[in-house]
Amino acid sequence: MKFNWQGALIGPTDRVVDALSVIDRELTRAAFVIDDKSRLIGLVTDGDIRRGLLAGISLEDEVKSVMNSSPLTCGDTDSHIAVRRLMEAKDFLHMPILDASGRLVNVLSMQDHVDRERYENPVFLMAGGFGSRLHPLTANCPKPLLRIGQKPIMETILDSFIDAGFYRFYISTHYLSDMVKEYFGDGSRWGVDIQYTHEDRPLGTGGALGLLPDDLPSEPMIMMNGDILTKVNFERLLDYHQESQADATICVRQHEYQVPYGVVQANDLEIQSIDEKPISRYYVNAGIYVLNPDVVRQVKEGEVIDMPSLLNSQIEKQSKIMMYPLDEYWLDVGRMSEFEQAQQDIAGLFP
Repeated sequence: MKFNWQGALIGPTDRVVDALSVIDRELTRAAFVIDDKSRLIGLVTDGDIRRGLLAGISLEDEVKSVMNSSPLTCGDTDSHIAVRRLMEAKDFLHMPILDASGRLVNVLSMQDHVDRERYENPVFLMAGGFGSRLHPLTANCPKPLLRIGQKPIMETILDSFIDAGFYRFYISTHYLSDMVKEYFGDGSRWGVDIQYTHEDRPLGTGGALGLLPDDLPSEPMIMMNGDILTKVNFERLLDYHQESQADATICVRQHEYQVPYGVVQANDLEIQSIDEKPISRYYVNAGIYVLNPDVVRQVKEGEVIDMPSLLNSQIEKQSKIMMYPLDEYWLDVGRMSEFEQAQQDIAGLFP
């Protein structure tokens, strides 16, 4: 039975027997006590009720007489994986999620964690670049290990995938590869599997595909640069790719460029129009791809190739290449200004 926290809401003046009825009906093993503005003011479990009855509380008494008025909660900006780790550490079955005003907006259940879908799709993270534009920060540290907030950039990426149910990871390395491997290891620290490819020389943004093992899972693979912060919904991205029956899907971001002058349109020397500081809009590559196995196998071991060249060659072969416009937060941490922006953004996005 799916966990239905909305069915387990009660008010502070409801009776203890009402709380018991809710817990029994919804199989939640807890009822969540809210005020008239949906703010959480307490939590009551079947254990709280039993202890109350032993202490002389009546089933007709108000539930506030037995509720825990200071339950442990998490915020709606906390990552689900961080919440689940806290629940596991505390041996909690559920965790109330509050917004900034204290309103109950969700309740995460450990049962949902156990039952959530696990994706067999491999995830390929690119971590081999030199990060030259972030020098001197990258002089002795590979860019994916630069800390944004409390974690390296790529650990935040890894957490996002794990939170969505992915557990098969491959990491491409080149520059300071030993540091990347030492930090992430085999993935057991996160309860996932991590394998590595290594470029002896730079192979372009797509060449590392040729280094992947032959026994990859047969599902589409998500490939992503290891220096991107994003809130993209990976499950929805995969669904879009499969529903589109695409051979490859590239995530894109709309980029605007404003010409700082008036643009003159003319026929010979006769002016037809003047457009003052026009704005041009383009879709640009966001560094996140979904690739079918046939596309991955197009890259041979040791081949130097960039992703645009690979995808263009697939278009020439009549392959179906789709784009997936990103509306979610996205930041390519490639330059110092973006690195500084990421430090400001991280707390509200990936606590």
